[in-house]
Amino acid sequence: MLGGFAFQDAPLDRADPLRDDPDALRRHWPDARLLVLDAQGRLAADAQGAALLLRGADVGGGPGTAVFLGLDGGGQAWFALEAGTLPAVAAGQWIDLRRAAALWPAAEAGAFAYARGMLYWHARNRYCGVCGGGVQFRRAGFVGHCAQCGNDHYPRVDPAVIMAVGDGERLLLGRQAGWAPRRWSVLAGFIEPGESPEQAVVREVHEETGVRVRACRYLGAQPWPFPGALMLGYQAFAEADPPRVSGELEEARWFTREEVGQALARDERAADGPLLAPSISIAHALIARWHAGEDASVTPA
Repeated sequence: MLGGFAFQDAPLDRADPLRDDPDALRRHWPDARLLVLDAQGRLAADAQGAALLLRGADVGGGPGTAVFLGLDGGGQAWFALEAGTLPAVAAGQWIDLRRAAALWPAAEAGAFAYARGMLYWHARNRYCGVCGGGVQFRRAGFVGHCAQCGNDHYPRVDPAVIMAVGDGERLLLGRQAGWAPRRWSVLAGFIEPGESPEQAVVREVHEETGVRVRACRYLGAQPWPFPGALMLGYQAFAEADPPRVSGELEEARWFTREEVGQALARDERAADGPLLAPSISIAHALIARWHAGEDASVTPA
């Protein structure tokens, strides 16, 4: 299976039964670890940039509207809450998730990603999408209930495919206009209703570049909380069609294995030459796997 990227580990036991047990959550609260995020989705950190993990006892009261994330290996509860629901938080700084994923231990970065996704969903679902009534969050933050029409709403995850497309000798990479200069990556796109992931791979590659995919194979997945996608990683084999761009891409082209190797070895601060997706992403892992020659098993049916 594919590995080596951020957010792939499960740092917490989500302990679903506890979401329906407010008494148990109150008992956990004093010793619980709290992840406090601001309105921009950044996490409170100390002056050195380490996660500022408050205890429930430091805040007082009980869980209230905090989102219960689960239990760690020692049985300690973790919660996420918005900074605006607390008195002033003495944070040395506020850390964004991309920076945390590159610097922090995997468990803490994974918990941050989980917390950010849940609070992002809360912030954008305060009103019912059916009738417009106000939403009340239940089950420790995992169900949004509309008191007006009775409908329940659940955390949203958007499935997407991301694929390393090769023709046997070269790798297809693209770049979007809004990216940093010289940044290239593999192609990706959201799965549409009534479509399988494999169908989405074929459609997205052809829509964006005109290249025809003949075979593909699933390799692994990454929760990508920017803001709430689940990236399903694929290796694909395609015809050596000349790329023509449309949609979000401003450019797409085939890269030789030598060019990909040079880009993988290139420092981010280099003055010239293509730069690839950052190492925290499944995109980087897919590129590195293709470069290592591990695409030979993906051949046309």
